[in-house]
Amino acid sequence: MSATSPVLHCNFNYPVRYRLGAGRASELASLALERGMKRPLIVTDRGIMTLDWFERLVRTLEEAGLEPVVFGSVRPNPLAEDVDAGLQLYRGEECHGVILIGGGSAIDVGKCVALLAHNDGSVFDYEDVGDNYKRADAAKIAPMIALPTTSGTGSEVGRASVIINEHHEKKIIFHPQMQPPDVIADPELTIGLPPHLTAYTGVDAYVHCFEAYCAQGYHPMADGIALEGMRLIKDYLPQAVACGTDIQARTHMILASSMGATAFQKGLGVVHAISHAIGGKLNGHHGLLNAILLPYCMVFNRVAIDERCTVIARHLGLVDPSFNSLLEWTLTLRRDLGVPHTLQAIKGMSEDNAREFAPLALGDAALSGNPRQANAHDLEEIMRSALAGRLLM
Repeated sequence: MSATSPVLHCNFNYPVRYRLGAGRASELASLALERGMKRPLIVTDRGIMTLDWFERLVRTLEEAGLEPVVFGSVRPNPLAEDVDAGLQLYRGEECHGVILIGGGSAIDVGKCVALLAHNDGSVFDYEDVGDNYKRADAAKIAPMIALPTTSGTGSEVGRASVIINEHHEKKIIFHPQMQPPDVIADPELTIGLPPHLTAYTGVDAYVHCFEAYCAQGYHPMADGIALEGMRLIKDYLPQAVACGTDIQARTHMILASSMGATAFQKGLGVVHAISHAIGGKLNGHHGLLNAILLPYCMVFNRVAIDERCTVIARHLGLVDPSFNSLLEWTLTLRRDLGVPHTLQAIKGMSEDNAREFAPLALGDAALSGNPRQANAHDLEEIMRSALAGRLLM
């Protein structure tokens, strides 16, 4: 194989055991047997359950002598009730592990079910505050295998989940061992994703890389992963949207998504803080929110990220490696992919909501990584700018 040939099949042991390549979902049964999952709980959503490949995948597990139990009631923005229902089924059916199949929502719920399978308490007892994670016995977390079906959140390699509480607030649930130890990243499972969702989730992956690279702190390994993730997304997201059956583009995008989630162990920032606040209250699509908010947050953070954006622009091969050039490229990419320019695209979003949501964004854990300090007024103004389509340079 030449140095320029696309790498479509490979195995990694970083950050988890990672099997990448078209057709590799066929390895699920043997891997589940190897991990002792005689009776696995499959956590997914209703949409995936209707797909032909899902039925075939369940059948291959049964033919291998496994007894899979399917939980397919995960909402697009998952609630604690989703976790509770999955947990009740896991315990009632005496399952032996969790197979997570879906986008970020299904994977997030599945990780929480695994966390709580044999640990006490509710999901919010493990919110990412202080040392809450120490309440869980890591040895009691159920074994997991993750199969992502979107190229966005990268939750399959993450150590956290995002779950909405009774106040419609998104909370980050964390444990170092919530990270699924095995991932099968088969791009064929992403082919059915519509172009607009391919675009929204793809820009979400880019935002993960971008915010991680710009986040406070010293983490050269995360920085390197973030930079290369952004390059892969620049090169392959437009093609994945234009031609959803392009396996090469889908392969690079599913890997770039995992790279974003690996990199943001360094931190995130104001994009995610605001996105979590709006998404929890208005049930907005997380990837779409991140895609809309990115340029407005770039402008707010400019004083702290100007040099970093120059490095990003250079790595992406932009003719003029500068903040302005990167911002213009970002705006062009969003427009070409059909991403709305303003928060008017989010049903129910208004200026009154901007005032209401600012304190929620201020309290979001993601804001701690932002390279520029922000107060509630700053966050409200970012949302107002994003509603009006104003980029205040």
